[in-house]
Amino acid sequence: MKISEIRDTLKAEVLVGHDQMESTVVAGGGADLMADVLSAVAKGAVLLTGLTTEQVLRTAKVAGVTVVVFVRGKRPDEPVIELARSYKMPVLLTRYSLFVASGRLYMNGLRGLDGSW
Repeated sequence: MKISEIRDTLKAEVLVGHDQMESTVVAGGGADLMADVLSAVAKGAVLLTGLTTEQVLRTAKVAGVTVVVFVRGKRPDEPVIELARSYKMPVLLTRYSLFVASGRLYMNGLRGLDGSW
């Protein structure tokens, strides 16, 4: 699934990465515990989370996550957005809850990471 399809499916706002909307995501998962992200095979995935800290982006980078989606309309502070820019990591914002956002992506063909998340 392309990031542009994730954007459209989640009616999301693009905060960082407008030029990367054609990048492909191979799977997805949702977590608020970053240890869960690190324990999953997350390379090439979308991470949906309610946490809006710099640690989320650092963890996503280490795990090889392709795009981060902040759920529940939670907008990160400017330092988080700047870190995403420095990593060249697309970041989206949706008003959907983690549960609904995950379900919408699943219903549109995106699969999870072996049930790890």
